[in-house]
Amino acid sequence: MAIDIDALDGESASLDFKSSFDPESKQDWCELIKDIVAMSNSGGGSIVVGVDDDGNLSNSDIAPLLAVDPADVTNRVHSYTDQHFAAFDIVQGLRFGKPVAVIKVGASRIPIVFTAHGGYAAPGGGQKAAFVKGSVYFRHGAKSEPGTTDDLRQALERELEQVKGFWLDGIGKVMAAPAGSTVQIVQRAITLKDSAEATPVRLTTGDGAPTVGVDSVALRDTPEATAIRLTNDESAPTLSVMQADKLYPHRQKELVQRLAERLGGQTSVSGHDLQCVRRVHKVDDDPMFSYQAQHSPRKYTEAFVDWLVSKHAEDPKFFQHARELVRARTT
Repeated sequence: MAIDIDALDGESASLDFKSSFDPESKQDWCELIKDIVAMSNSGGGSIVVGVDDDGNLSNSDIAPLLAVDPADVTNRVHSYTDQHFAAFDIVQGLRFGKPVAVIKVGASRIPIVFTAHGGYAAPGGGQKAAFVKGSVYFRHGAKSEPGTTDDLRQALERELEQVKGFWLDGIGKVMAAPAGSTVQIVQRAITLKDSAEATPVRLTTGDGAPTVGVDSVALRDTPEATAIRLTNDESAPTLSVMQADKLYPHRQKELVQRLAERLGGQTSVSGHDLQCVRRVHKVDDDPMFSYQAQHSPRKYTEAFVDWLVSKHAEDPKFFQHARELVRARTT
């Protein structure tokens, strides 16, 4: 879904405008990585590409950025920070009815430190550094700058608030438990909710064992859903959550390779083709096809491979049509 950012007047700690972005430019990459890290260290925000500093449209081509593989961004951030940062999403937005690219950046719980020098050749000659090794960047108004003591204090306070919220929630649940209940402190908890952002899970009697009742247990208010009864019977079978890596085995690179195997040379499918299919068919909203864990690249199921192969069988120009639709939306 496109994001309407007309109401955003100007740059701030959580909003940065960039007139353009060239994936072939080291300068653009270094400056973008600096802003992503600074914004994440400051609690998150959005970077809008295709808008000048004064808020007017720059009318630059945003298609190259929208076609960038998120895994490439994660790898580039890792090369300068040693952190596998993936708490971001690259989407298309609208500014005064015209398409722009939006990078939505999530908050980092622990401030990210640059472990390598981010230098590039300056346009007028010589070298310029977007950031240096050992620096920690934060947002100061509309700028990404080295952090201060206050920045680190605020980052610590945000983390303490999150931890406090976790413990208060746990205390509330203990107080609400019936008399005689046994309380166990666990490292993680799974919340079952009707939410597109919730983690998709499969209940099983053990790693590699047959699933309970059906291939996948649907948690929803419907007569067709599998009934699950929670019991305190110690002889009942133990249920475990299957790891997401097994449910979603393919990153985009492996997905391209898997499609090449399945299609047998009928057509060549690129990462850009898959990005276009994701946008046109809203694949990211379907947990049967894809899932993105925090700080990890998006991954895909074998069911998504089957669906893509079936769509290509129905329409040999399926991927071409997706590219054309995305191109039409960005021009």
